[in-house]
Amino acid sequence: MEQAQLRQHVTILGWLHIALAALAILVGLCLFLLFGGIGLAQHERGDQAIMGVIGAGVAAFLFLISVPGLLAGYGLLKQKRWGRILAIIVGALHLASFPVGTALGVYTFVILLTPEAEALFRPA
Repeated sequence: MEQAQLRQHVTILGWLHIALAALAILVGLCLFLLFGGIGLAQHERGDQAIMGVIGAGVAAFLFLISVPGLLAGYGLLKQKRWGRILAIIVGALHLASFPVGTALGVYTFVILLTPEAEALFRPA
């Protein structure tokens, strides 16, 4: 694979990692609002608090598991060596998330585990 093609694939891969992480954060925000709205519809104070805590917990969890994907995407876009390593780790974790995560994980491996990619991320 040529250097220009590899750079283009790395850029696409970076944006895909960022997009998938941003989508998870958006889902977390929507679930937070949904659970918060359900909690507000309840007449019991305890039910309101429980629904709020559940919504906040789910949103916080999704945010925390999305941060490595955001960082990996940023690292790939800036062609940082740590970005390649983090993207490989995040790609491995995405393999279990069928079908989109699996496709992203396989694409990550195909692009970043080549000798050309290793040379691209090597310090100058």
